[in-house]
Amino acid sequence: MLKTRVMPTLLYRDVELVKGVAFDSWRRVGSAMQAVKVYNLREVDELVFLDITATRAGRSPDLDLIDELADECFMPLTVGGGVRTVDDVRGLLQVGADKVAINTAAVESPELISQVAARFGSQCVVVSIDARKTARGYEVFTRSGTHETGLDPIALACRAQSLGAGEILLTSIDRDGTMSGYDLELTRMVSDAVTVPVIASGGAGSFEHMAAALREGKASAVAAASIFHFTQMTPLEAKRSLGGEGFPVRL
Repeated sequence: MLKTRVMPTLLYRDVELVKGVAFDSWRRVGSAMQAVKVYNLREVDELVFLDITATRAGRSPDLDLIDELADECFMPLTVGGGVRTVDDVRGLLQVGADKVAINTAAVESPELISQVAARFGSQCVVVSIDARKTARGYEVFTRSGTHETGLDPIALACRAQSLGAGEILLTSIDRDGTMSGYDLELTRMVSDAVTVPVIASGGAGSFEHMAAALREGKASAVAAASIFHFTQMTPLEAKRSLGGEGFPVRL
């Protein structure tokens, strides 16, 4: 049986980690290397590292930084931000990333998904979808939530799967950083539409929120940031709580 994963998310901006609310109002939360070392001790299933300014600044992934972090990271590492070409993906995998998250390029250059899947396998392709509710319904936003696309997240998830994505990282911009709970409607709609694992992201403030994303939202895994940055709760405690709720977790 596929284990239910709890995945801390690190958001990297310029030279430090940050956390915001609804992709705005950023505040500093420490260094990336320090966070990696802490999570090494906390029995994390996977770690997600996203450079949130790379694409908007027109930068490629910082391979030297990822090389340094991967040397100290003893858990599977997913890296995103600035990924636009097959060479970007190759470089990240060569310096130690286990999976690569593709966000803006999944919309602007969807052929990249199939190219990466063909060369490196679907298991390393994570398509990251950031969505918020608008007057027209749920809509995908790219470039760290600043660019309106007019795309339906369900349609994008289905297209990503058909092109070879192995997972979907689904983030609710509206719930991001609020600690008020995941957007269960959004999560459930996307999870119902695809057969690949969906990682719910945006809004976790309690272990009960995680259980709801898995049970009601039908997600396969949960990603979280604020709950681990700003409270005393840990990923291991989250897994123990979810295990007590009957979810298959790795302890």
